[in-house]
Amino acid sequence: MRRLGTGIGWRPEIADAVERMPGIDWVEVVAENVCPGHLPDSLRRLRERGVTVVPHGVSLGLGGADRPDEGRLRALAERAEALGSPLVTEHIAFVRAGGPLTASPHLEAGHLLPVPRTRDALDVLCENVRIAQDALPVPLAVENIAALFSWPGEEMTEGQFLYELADRTGVRLLVDVANLHTNHVNRGEDPAKALAELPLEAIAYVHVAGGYERDGVWHDSHAHPVPRPVLDILTDLAAHVSPPGVLLERDENFPEPAELERELASIRAAVERGRAAAAVTGEAEGARGEGATSGSVCGPADDMSRQRLALAQTALLSALVAGTPAPEGFDRARLGVQSRALAAKRAGVVAKVAPELPEILGDLYRPAFLAYAHTHPMTAGYRHDALAFAAHLLRERRVHDAAAHRELREWWLDRSGPRPRSHRPAARLARATRKVLLRR
Repeated sequence: MRRLGTGIGWRPEIADAVERMPGIDWVEVVAENVCPGHLPDSLRRLRERGVTVVPHGVSLGLGGADRPDEGRLRALAERAEALGSPLVTEHIAFVRAGGPLTASPHLEAGHLLPVPRTRDALDVLCENVRIAQDALPVPLAVENIAALFSWPGEEMTEGQFLYELADRTGVRLLVDVANLHTNHVNRGEDPAKALAELPLEAIAYVHVAGGYERDGVWHDSHAHPVPRPVLDILTDLAAHVSPPGVLLERDENFPEPAELERELASIRAAVERGRAAAAVTGEAEGARGEGATSGSVCGPADDMSRQRLALAQTALLSALVAGTPAPEGFDRARLGVQSRALAAKRAGVVAKVAPELPEILGDLYRPAFLAYAHTHPMTAGYRHDALAFAAHLLRERRVHDAAAHRELREWWLDRSGPRPRSHRPAARLARATRKVLLRR
């Protein structure tokens, strides 16, 4: 596996700082946030300097019951080629459910949700991974995710599940040590046991990130400093295998560049402590266990496995986003925490993709959106969600301020048609005039 070194997640908010940061060997970008034909100047400059760029997908839903969408796979492949990447990465998660397999409405989570560690789910995941591998121009690595709850009736530990996945498909693993810590707090899983069961020779690279604990639940926020327990798990991993790459993830609440550099220094030190421990104990630099195979034993999942998984995931997602009863065997309190977290994330992302909405609605935006989300699950992307929310407010006459109502209506009309009204000369002039008047 190619050695990557020390990296950081590239985000537009810290693009300038990342370019100036010493010791950055590579960066990772959210695949869905870059356009192959219009790469940000910062990424182009980093590539020209020889910095490796890896696209990290979040929307394939490889752990879902449906086979991977060809369009999403094609888009991920295009980004890998545009960035000259040595590999691409995705998650072991499901992000949508419903549809033809269950004859029920399509639902979107807007978040990475855990896959049950069962034989059915493993069979489906293995086939989905092989479909993705065949469609991509470079190797694929998949990441273990953080979870707030557990599935009832699981048949394998996380380490066993990941080992079988790698063994049956030959896929590489992106090991997130912060997610191992999250699952330790939230699900009582021992990170040392998970590492002991992993095929460490299959590791492509490692994620490190911060979070916070509230009421006994660890939230993998990617918006807080990396805590010591996460660094300790990284040290334990590095004591058994030399990771090809280690990357700091930060998605929000960005600190000053100097603070990010200190976190990177802490990550390097944690890896060095592991290597020093390995030198003392004589642990092999490479791998343990039998190792990943070529994937020749991975056959197709039968239709009944997909349908059983589809029914289970749809029932769960419906409980989380549509207010239906929790499926039997789940911790209802934990599902409540997850449901509220999904709604809060949805409100935050809609505010980012449509910043005019919180500007127009002011303090009304967040409570109005959370009330809307409680009875209106997301069925498409966030931009569609923003339009549907605005249409709901207009239809139900929830905005009582006349000026705000008019502005919201104009915003919705401008974006809901086949061609934005603002592209028309008269509309452009009217909007420009209004902006000038508002400044007076």
